[in-house]
Amino acid sequence: MKFAIITYILHNEHKNAYYSYEPYIREMNIWLKSAKEIIVVAPKIPSAPMGIETAYLHNKISFRKIPAITILNFSEVIRSLIKLPGIFYKIMKAMKEADHIHLRCPGNICLIACIVQIFFPRKIKTVKYAGNWDLEANQPWTYKLQKWILSNTFLTRNITVLVYGNWPGKSKNILPFFTATFSECEIKKNEKDLGPPYKFLFVGNLVPGKQPIFALHLIEALKEKHINAELHVYGDGPLKYNLENEAENKDYIHLYGNQKLEVLKQAYKDAHFVILASKSEGWPKAVAEGMFFGCIPIATAVSCVPWMLNYGSRGILIPGIEQSVGKRGKLGDYLVDRGQRTVGSQEVLGETVERIIGLLQKPEEMKRMSREAQEWSQEYTLEKFEEEIKKVLKV
Repeated sequence: MKFAIITYILHNEHKNAYYSYEPYIREMNIWLKSAKEIIVVAPKIPSAPMGIETAYLHNKISFRKIPAITILNFSEVIRSLIKLPGIFYKIMKAMKEADHIHLRCPGNICLIACIVQIFFPRKIKTVKYAGNWDLEANQPWTYKLQKWILSNTFLTRNITVLVYGNWPGKSKNILPFFTATFSECEIKKNEKDLGPPYKFLFVGNLVPGKQPIFALHLIEALKEKHINAELHVYGDGPLKYNLENEAENKDYIHLYGNQKLEVLKQAYKDAHFVILASKSEGWPKAVAEGMFFGCIPIATAVSCVPWMLNYGSRGILIPGIEQSVGKRGKLGDYLVDRGQRTVGSQEVLGETVERIIGLLQKPEEMKRMSREAQEWSQEYTLEKFEEEIKKVLKV
């Protein structure tokens, strides 16, 4: 099988191997086990791999470099329009050569790919939609257009679209799915010492959408309430210097930058809570990974997060943005009553602090949450993930 991947994710080449972001490559290596040849259409940067990058495990890869595009302002739109014909041609050529077409959505490159795939109705296709599939979510128009094209069974044929959550009114080509990081052999009962100092983790990109500053302010607010708490931050990004400035002379804030998975695993084992006050998510890996080792999750109620936390039974839902109500169901089947408050507000911060303090006063409840978080996450292993991919690929 000749397997074509079209993605927006940056790649680089080093010693005749192609590298990219480790969690993405780790997953793609599972998808590619049945492929004899691979075509990768993606942006490329001229640099050696960094610490959190890894390589495709395949010996027959044809890499087709395309430029990254953005449409944040008028000048970028003009530059992107100039690049568009070349991108369109390379995606069209790769799809024509492939036996199986695989799109990594959402993203501007993938919007072009969503349009191009319409011209290949007989080709077998899969889409991994890593963002929030909620059709009512406040998202860029490009994301909404991608969802509309992929859901339209007249325009988009022979396709399986893997999404996080079981959303009402979905078309027949939409398949609720999940992702995984750890193997069955790593399943252990991780009994934590749930006493102070309480260790909180933030793992992810240090960008405004992930709200790492909220995590820092949360710990500061807990300290003001005389709670012995500390924050451990793993990740890098444009907010790194903001965090460093705010963390200066505070011995309870620890910044580690990007780290390998083995380092993160030990951090999850040592921590009590994992925080993700994200404005938008698909399947928040950091939350699921922390839960795998018994961390109690603290997260915003976006995408399938309420289902992951069993609507607050196995974690703390941060109030604001979206509040889940109504029916519970398989893979995130819930109704949403959209709140008007923002995650960064003092009101939301105060409510979250009170929920945490209330939980800290109930040691047995903490143990139950930690245990149930662990039991839930350990259902989603790499072995199960691989079996489900085989079903999708029919191999």
